[in-house]
Parts: sequence; structure tokens; C-alpha cells
Amino acid sequence: MKPIIHLKSISEINRFVQNKTQHPLVSVIDFSTADEYLEEGTRLSADFYTIMFKNYCSNHMKYGRQSVDFQDGSLICIAPKQLITLDNDIEKKENMMGWGLFFHPDLLRGTSLGNKMGDYSFFSYETSEALHLSEKEKQILYDCIQKIETELQENIDSHSQNLIVTNIELLLNYCSRYYGRQFITRKSSSSNTLSQVENVLKDYFRSNQLKETGLPTVKYLADQVHLSASYLSDLLKKETGMNAQDHIHYYLIEEAKNILLNTDCSVGEIAYSLGFEYPQYFSKLFKQKTGQTPVEYRNFN
Repeated sequence: MKPIIHLKSISEINRFVQNKTQHPLVSVIDFSTADEYLEEGTRLSADFYTIMFKNYCSNHMKYGRQSVDFQDGSLICIAPKQLITLDNDIEKKENMMGWGLFFHPDLLRGTSLGNKMGDYSFFSYETSEALHLSEKEKQILYDCIQKIETELQENIDSHSQNLIVTNIELLLNYCSRYYGRQFITRKSSSSNTLSQVENVLKDYFRSNQLKETGLPTVKYLADQVHLSASYLSDLLKKETGMNAQDHIHYYLIEEAKNILLNTDCSVGEIAYSLGFEYPQYFSKLFKQKTGQTPVEYRNFN
């Protein structure tokens, strides 16, 4: 296995692919020329945000261990410090097209976008959960990239940061829209995932896992359905109006209701049996979800 190449600055990624550095905090790279510098199995991590669009004349693209089987091209967004393995298995280099946008968090400091980056949860998705784009969507995103690239070719002045960041934010907002569309168009797949989530939670609360390991986490739930925690939460939110944590709490409260109405256990005993270290946390959550305290629920039902 090849060692991890850690890139600390925008100038380092530019040197890595023989691209000219036009701005110290942001770069646009044309993959039709840069791919020749990316050997199969190259493992990279970086201190900056990465957005990569790869489009092949073949319908097979692979990042890491996961294949992305979308003929019209796929886009992935990677937060700083995440690891990605590039695996180019397309025989002809001329079939490779695409672009990469790389920007350092320092570019966003003091801007409204800097405060909003946590809202773009797709930066925490796995590469197998790529955004699959239509021709129209590809062109819209590319228009944003061209505006950024045009600004990079200008001399840096007092307007440069604002104009570049504005177009990056526009691109990210389009990505949010298109991911929303993707959740809808893949409704059958989403429904299957929802069924899997429900079965996992039912089995968990019916078994001894609750007593042995405590409440299931969102990561546990995501691992069971082979998705990243962020992608699963966003998918469930789009499908049901509740994120992954909400689903866990729903099954927890339903189990708590059953115990309250069918046993004489104290609220403290129920809280401990449901994985809570402190009963007051259980009571607070129960009232938040039902509008009643556990005692009130037991007395009035």
C-alpha cells in the first residue's frame, strides 16, 4: 500500500499535479491534464476542502474501494483531513475529463460562508455517496467554476476574496439542491434504506444490546446500512422529516412507553435499562418528545 501524501497548502496540490498557483488559498485544476500525475492507488489527505468532478466516457469510476456507476459523471466533496484513494482504471487517458476545486479554510475566515460550512453535510459523505449530475447540472456547476477561474486570472485586490467566496457558496448551494433532487429520484433506494433502518432499530431494542452496550449511535445505525452517518441522516430527513438521531429517539420513547405501562419499574430503573447514565436525562428527553414526564404518562394512560 502506498504511503499517504498529506498536502498542507494549495501550492502543494498545484505542485503535485504540475498546475500553476494563481492564488495561495484556492485553485481550480483541469483533470484532463492533471490525471497523468495521479498514479493508481495514490492516497491523499489535505488541510483544505476538495470538490472533484470526474466524467468518463465509460460508466465505471472508482474512488477508494467503492465504485460509482453513473455514466454522466459524479461529484464528490471532501472536508479537510479526510483520506481519499484515487484508483483510475480507465484504459485511455483521453477519456478522462473533469475539474477539481480546492480551497483552504483560511479563505473563508471572516465571511458568512465560513460560518455556514458545517451546514453542507455532504462534505462528510463517503465517496461512494457521490452526487450524480445531469448534463444541465454539470454545466451549471461548471459555470461557477469558470467564474472562479476567471477571477483567479485577475490580479488579487480587495474584491478578490469576496467574489471567489461568493461563487464557491453559489456552487455549494447548487450541490445542496442537487443532492435533494438525488434523494427524491432514488426514492425506491431510499425506501429500502428506511426499511433497513427500522428493522435494525427494532432488532436492537428487542435484543439485549440495549442493556449491554447502551443506546445505538447514529454511526452504528449508518454502519448497519453501509452509509456514512451524514448521508443517512440527510436521506432520512428528506424521506421522513426526521434525521437518524430522531429515529433512534422515536424507538427509544416507544420502548419507554411500553415499559412504563406494563411494569412497576421506577423511572430511574427504566432509565438505566434504556442505557441512560442519569435518569434526569431520560425524563427530559421523554418530556421533550411526548409533552409529558414519564410519571405523568404512566398516570394518565
